[in-house]
Amino acid sequence: MNRFVPLLLMAGLLFAAGCSKAPETAAPAGPASTGGSGKKLTLGFMPKSKGNAYFISCKQGADEAAKELGVELLFDGPTDPDPAKQNEIVENWITQGVDAIAVACENKDGISTALRKAKQKGIKIVTFDSDAATDAREFFVNQATPEGIGYALMDEAARLTGEAGDFAIITASLTAANMNEWRKHIDARLAAKYPKMKLVTVRPCDDMKDKAQSEATALLSAYPNLKLIMAICSPAVPGAAEAVKQAGKTGTVKVIGLGLPNENRRYVKEGVTQSVILWKTVDLGYLTIQATYAVAKGELKAGATTFKAGRLGAMEIQGDNILLGKPFVFNKDNIDQFDF
Repeated sequence: MNRFVPLLLMAGLLFAAGCSKAPETAAPAGPASTGGSGKKLTLGFMPKSKGNAYFISCKQGADEAAKELGVELLFDGPTDPDPAKQNEIVENWITQGVDAIAVACENKDGISTALRKAKQKGIKIVTFDSDAATDAREFFVNQATPEGIGYALMDEAARLTGEAGDFAIITASLTAANMNEWRKHIDARLAAKYPKMKLVTVRPCDDMKDKAQSEATALLSAYPNLKLIMAICSPAVPGAAEAVKQAGKTGTVKVIGLGLPNENRRYVKEGVTQSVILWKTVDLGYLTIQATYAVAKGELKAGATTFKAGRLGAMEIQGDNILLGKPFVFNKDNIDQFDF
């Protein structure tokens, strides 16, 4: 969810450093799980950025799974989204000799070389949230299909605007692989179903709320007929909402996006943000570690069509994608039912 922020009803959803700092370790509390050498398995778990609430929520689920499985979990990542830092951390984990790595990739091409090197050393690779090149990992834990996310966002935007008018997108970065996939399906849905709507621009916010607010303020000035801002990374949703609120355009310019209920509750209840779309981020972290463990143990291999993931039960696998579920829409009517 770096910068992003690509939704079932979730009991605990979504929703989030530098290499100079020692990685955090989740203390295992079950029988120690071992690899073929008899040693306890060590799994690296890397977000796009450690400070993003989306990935902090994912870590809660990862810690839960690590405790159940009795593995050592190393949590480390850039303080802010930084592909070079991600590569450095992968190199550090190769040197340490971890058994497996789970990573949300900030730059698909940039990190794949480092992940291929890890694979050559016998380290198993699983990606989550945002994928690497397919030959650089074994499986991708997909929070929802890109089509499902893109269609959900576009359909909600159309519903709120009466299927007509200008809208803009604020993304984390123009290179984020997962968000670019979502945008392809947003564009396809727009072209196929909503000919009276127009996407006027796509602006990056570097996965930062303050920059998203600045970008949204600029959009409101540059496009006076703007009817909706669609924020597709979690920090951008409250950032865009604050810009709309300060501009006195609450209700006139709608705000939707991918984000956490707790970060957006106030704006939703005030009517500034109409809808927040997401998946269970806690479950995403939990599923990722369950899958990474199973791959490291040789229990999950290419060709599998289902995978039993602890408390989540049997999960569907499409090709090399392990699917968490479908998007869910949080709004004024239901957002108080969720706390994450």
